[in-house]
Amino acid sequence: MVQGNDLDHVKAELSARIASLDTRAPYARPCELAPDVDQIRLIAHRNGLNPAVTVTHFLDSALSRGERGALVHGWLAMLSDAVASDRHDLAACNAFAAACSVRLAG
Repeated sequence: MVQGNDLDHVKAELSARIASLDTRAPYARPCELAPDVDQIRLIAHRNGLNPAVTVTHFLDSALSRGERGALVHGWLAMLSDAVASDRHDLAACNAFAAACSVRLAG
């Protein structure tokens, strides 16, 4: 896991990737967004951003269900929150998973 300024750099990169996805989401098909979500998950995993990894799994499920547009915007907002989180422990992952479960069921 990276620390300090390196982690800030990783978070900035992930935030930029999420913003790019959010810009494309209203016009793209879910299958066109999925590879970028996978890349975000990979970067987050490599850098110990565990809540972001958790949210990407749920976002992937939402995309698989065909969610698009404004619905994807909500998922990306949650992913941004997970990337920005200073906590990377199991409790933080569980909190994000609970929020995602409510959103997925809603």
